Amino acid sequence: MASDVSYTTEEIASLLKISKLTVYDLIKKGELPSYRVGKQMRVDAADLEAYKQRAKAAQQAERYAAPAVPVSSSGTSGTAAASDHAVRPLVITGQDISLDLLAKHLEKQASGVRPLRAYAGSLDSLIAMYRGEADIVSTHLWDGDTGEYNLPYIRKILVGSSYLVVNLLARRAGLYVKRGNPHQISGWGDLRRPGLRFVNREKGSGARVLLDEQLRLHGIPRERLDGYEAEESNHLGVAGKVAAGEADVGVGIEKAAAIVGGVEFIPLIQERYDLVMLKTPANRRWIEAVARVLKSESFRSELAAISGYDLSLTGQVLYET
Repeated sequence: MASDVSYTTEEIASLLKISKLTVYDLIKKGELPSYRVGKQMRVDAADLEAYKQRAKAAQQAERYAAPAVPVSSSGTSGTAAASDHAVRPLVITGQDISLDLLAKHLEKQASGVRPLRAYAGSLDSLIAMYRGEADIVSTHLWDGDTGEYNLPYIRKILVGSSYLVVNLLARRAGLYVKRGNPHQISGWGDLRRPGLRFVNREKGSGARVLLDEQLRLHGIPRERLDGYEAEESNHLGVAGKVAAGEADVGVGIEKAAAIVGGVEFIPLIQERYDLVMLKTPANRRWIEAVARVLKSESFRSELAAISGYDLSLTGQVLYET
């Protein structure tokens, strides 16, 4: 039956000829109802059709309601002149609450742009930027060979592009365990123990990359982890699984452990959480606005009120092509 048909976010993006990030944004804003089946977000065919009809109706209403545009003495229409000041969406990717604060401040300080949030992982975000689907990318990708955060991945993915890397904050990452740490886990090497139930993050996330690099360096096969394929889409989900006793250990950041009761956090690494922006003439004005926000007392005071953030490098340019 047609009413039983549902689509994944990838299928929706293909059907509507839009990016996957745009689909997530529609879902987040409530314009496209969705639900989760296992690890996938699904959208019913009826809800997709209803969204399309609303979009068509809105376009028709806008067309018929548009006032006549006078032609100036220079022979150009007012619409053409106003297009220079049109508001364009500014897609900010990542899942940390600091990005929501950044979007709020940018909305006040950057004219001509409307910040939109897309909740994608670090690796997926960089790939989206390469494809022209993201404007401000947040990333926390650790490279085990160099011990460096972000730059090794940025250089490989954004090859040929001109970009700017600015620090947003630093935070501690490590392992979640049940309160009392019944299995006496103290580091990455303990993940080789048989019998431990693991809960993972989704592919493309910074936490997943950190785990995979640590497993590689410690010589632990992924197949050794019972639950490696069990994925959660955010840190709270991972911590929640451990707290509920559905897993013994998971990887994530300190802040989630402070929110979810019944979980202890084992800090293992200080991760650098950076912003990446493409340097183009069209982007120059809002990039300057981002720099102002990051250095502003109001923004930094809001970040400082959130536990677990190190702001010693906030606003510092770490790399520029």
